[in-house]
Amino acid sequence: MGGGGERGRSGDAGRSGERGRSGDTGADGAGMDAGGPPAGQPLRGGTGPGEDGQPTVTTAEPDRRSRAGTNTGNPPTTQPAHGGTGPGEDGQPTVTTAGRRGPVVAALMLGMALAALDGTVVSTAVPQIVGDLGGFSVFSWLFSGYLLAVTVTLPVYGKLSDTFGRKPVLIAGIVLFLAGSLLCAAAWSMASLIAFRVVQGLGGGALQGTIQTIAADLYPLKERPRIVARLSTVWAVSSVAGPAVGGLLAAYADWRWIFLINLPVGGVALWLIARHLVEPVRERGPRPRVDWQGALAVFVTATLLLTALVQGGVAWPWISAPSLGLLGASAVCAAVTVLVERRAAEPVIPGWVWRRRTIASVNLAMGALGLLMVAPTVFLPTYAQSVLGLGPIAAGFVLSAMTLSWPVTAAYANRVYNRIGFRDTALTGMGAALLVLLAFPLLPYPGEPWQPALIMLLLGAALGFFQLPLLVGVQSTVPWAERGTTTASVLFSRQVGQSVGAALFGALANAVLAARLGGAGDLDSVSRALADGSSQEPLRRAVAAAVDLVFAGAAAAAALGLLALLFAPRRFAVLKERRPDV
Repeated sequence: MGGGGERGRSGDAGRSGERGRSGDTGADGAGMDAGGPPAGQPLRGGTGPGEDGQPTVTTAEPDRRSRAGTNTGNPPTTQPAHGGTGPGEDGQPTVTTAGRRGPVVAALMLGMALAALDGTVVSTAVPQIVGDLGGFSVFSWLFSGYLLAVTVTLPVYGKLSDTFGRKPVLIAGIVLFLAGSLLCAAAWSMASLIAFRVVQGLGGGALQGTIQTIAADLYPLKERPRIVARLSTVWAVSSVAGPAVGGLLAAYADWRWIFLINLPVGGVALWLIARHLVEPVRERGPRPRVDWQGALAVFVTATLLLTALVQGGVAWPWISAPSLGLLGASAVCAAVTVLVERRAAEPVIPGWVWRRRTIASVNLAMGALGLLMVAPTVFLPTYAQSVLGLGPIAAGFVLSAMTLSWPVTAAYANRVYNRIGFRDTALTGMGAALLVLLAFPLLPYPGEPWQPALIMLLLGAALGFFQLPLLVGVQSTVPWAERGTTTASVLFSRQVGQSVGAALFGALANAVLAARLGGAGDLDSVSRALADGSSQEPLRRAVAAAVDLVFAGAAAAAALGLLALLFAPRRFAVLKERRPDV
């Protein structure tokens, strides 16, 4: 898709090979698409236009740019000077001084916490919400609507942040998210609450994608793992803490406070971003063109596909008119989207996202990550309650063991990929995750709580070596003007993988339960039995068998992730960084 969006550049520029230490560059550019948008080389000193019209820093020195069309030239980028003003990668200054970076990072962490928390915070407040507003038959759309809105808007926000800058997109996303939160608190019916959750999700898509992109802008490659590890920790802790926070607010205050509490937190994040995030002043030029037709096509296609995946087997059978109709319509819309994007001058999803081996492989691997993560996050709590006999809070602690080890290994991952490279580090992490997932079905029945908790601890440690190197690595292979689109494509792939995993593993679990319980079992009946305290031995064994199969499926997803990474170049073609003279 998006062949038109790759024209009009000044020429092709080479990329340096992946480096283990600062100043150590290679020349391996294997796997990069020669037809992709090139990166310009910034100058040093005062001010002047750089690649894509972005101001860089120049002096009276001659313009020493890479020769167009060569494979030996490496487009170096500048590294911000610590404690002073300096351009970032590709000549893009992000914050004026290092002193402003702290408040911006604080705002990013607050925004990430909001986006993650609202994905899970509603779950434990459903009884109070349904008791107040009614609508039990459609309450699942409180989750599905938010997930759909976040997922389908990620590619759009990624392109907009590359076109208009990160700051206006993030501010608009926070404002939209807070407006949706306020409307949710004022909801008068289940239908209105679902609609306002969608509004929240429209803002949440900007939070997820743009925050990760700004984090990459703020820090040079050598320092980037720290901020990515922090954001990953915030995301993991917020997601796991969401149900507990929602339950406490619903029990001791009112369910509407689940949404009202977003306002002061989001307000602080909004003020910090508006006050402290400084982006380059762009040269006056032709008004940027936005591919609104492509954005609409992507939105419609993703909405139809994800609705089919989320509701199939729940609201209607998989082999039914609604499922087949939605899947067929999504296939037709996908074909239309390809045609629209090929003709667009600045496509929302450019073709180079899937033509470059590095980005395409990372997208597929992150899709596998989203798919396998469904096993622990969705099915392990049910296993802990029905098989191990734990309460909801204790079951949450079993899952939360994963959040203890993930940030530790993520923080250490840079030392590993500096030695063996991004791809091999991710292969090591996913290989370890594959073994851990295969170990789950081998646990004794019924077992002890520490056993699945240990599995989660090891799984988190393995995935810390997988996600961070891929995200940091793929962001480092593209210039500033492509980073938003690239980051959004990675996160979009992970979200789609999560939706596919929920549908696929839900169908597997229901099939096992139906076979074990004589056709009368499904996930809904398990939930009702847990609520009634009637988890008897046949049900316990059926749930154990179902979750064992789900974890085996998650291991298969890990194997697919390994296969996808084998198609990536062994050494990522990282853009060269250098420190300006200050």
